[in-house]
Amino acid sequence: MTETPSSIAPVQFPFTFGLDTFGDFINDEEDCTLSHAQIIRHLVEHGVLADQVGLDFFGIGEHHTDDFPLSAGDVVLGAVAALTSHIHLGSAVTVLSSDDPVRVFQRYSTLNAISSGRAEVILGRGSSIDSFPLFGYDLADYEELFEEKASLFAEIVKGGPVTWEGKTRAPLYNQDIVPHTEFEPFPVWIGVGGSPQSVIRAARLGFRLMLAIIGGSPLRFAPFSQLFQQALERFGRAPLPVGVHSPGHVAATDEQAREEFWPRYLEVITRYSRIRGFAIPTRESFLREVGPGGALYVGAPETVAQKIAANLTALGASHFDLKYGMGGLTQRALMTNIELYGTQVVPRVRELLVEAQGYRSH
Repeated sequence: MTETPSSIAPVQFPFTFGLDTFGDFINDEEDCTLSHAQIIRHLVEHGVLADQVGLDFFGIGEHHTDDFPLSAGDVVLGAVAALTSHIHLGSAVTVLSSDDPVRVFQRYSTLNAISSGRAEVILGRGSSIDSFPLFGYDLADYEELFEEKASLFAEIVKGGPVTWEGKTRAPLYNQDIVPHTEFEPFPVWIGVGGSPQSVIRAARLGFRLMLAIIGGSPLRFAPFSQLFQQALERFGRAPLPVGVHSPGHVAATDEQAREEFWPRYLEVITRYSRIRGFAIPTRESFLREVGPGGALYVGAPETVAQKIAANLTALGASHFDLKYGMGGLTQRALMTNIELYGTQVVPRVRELLVEAQGYRSH
């Protein structure tokens, strides 16, 4: 795909804000880890509070380990849907490579019905690969699995009978897939962690783009937003929103947020460094990441709001999901984080974005 100047005028999508969780383990006030069942019940409380404080989205990621006991996030989202009325609910992400596109569509079209049209899906290849051996998939097929299954999912969400054939699952011939969505197809995103090919795939399939920025400078992802809109134009598609997903923690003060988050962050990243090759953070590297140029949104409401507003503008994005929580934080800390994010951070971000747009218009 060669580059030519875009003929499509920039489209300003409404700014929306959400929360994502991986279902990280939660400790009680005595620093003992809660049971998986209690953690799941707490997640329902998180989703309900997110709705009450006016957030736009609540997402649950898929994992299959003791640290992240959320293997069926859509079931939890169904419980949240029954207790809420406004907030959109979805995956963050669904590992489509080790799942079946038909079943994923059926689960989320069911959630869409329960929630009266509030379901969304973020699809990913799986940066955490624990689902591959669990469900009998070969990592050698990592790329082919996602390419084929994402293509099939794109056909399914169009509605109507599906005819499709590939190498990784049985073909479909004029197959009706139920339940049908009530109004229009629910939003589908592809989560991207650093691959231009994934950006182009999202555009080719007509899916929205979610930038998963978990370390380093967020600004290095700015070319991806530009590439995405250019690719949409080349494929004859209308512009679509770009979102950002990044970790963080909000507390009353910068110092409190950092002191609550840092030891948990160090523990979790150190544990996963043995599996995924992460560099073990130091206090100095952590402070760089929570600073203006890093990828962690940790601090008081004003600190976090300033950083979100600056990066949404720089990245050409209109949606931000704070991946809240870190293994070992308490339920009280998590609920405070959600409340502050919804009642103070997001309103302040909106103010800052209006101010920035006003300055640019003069």
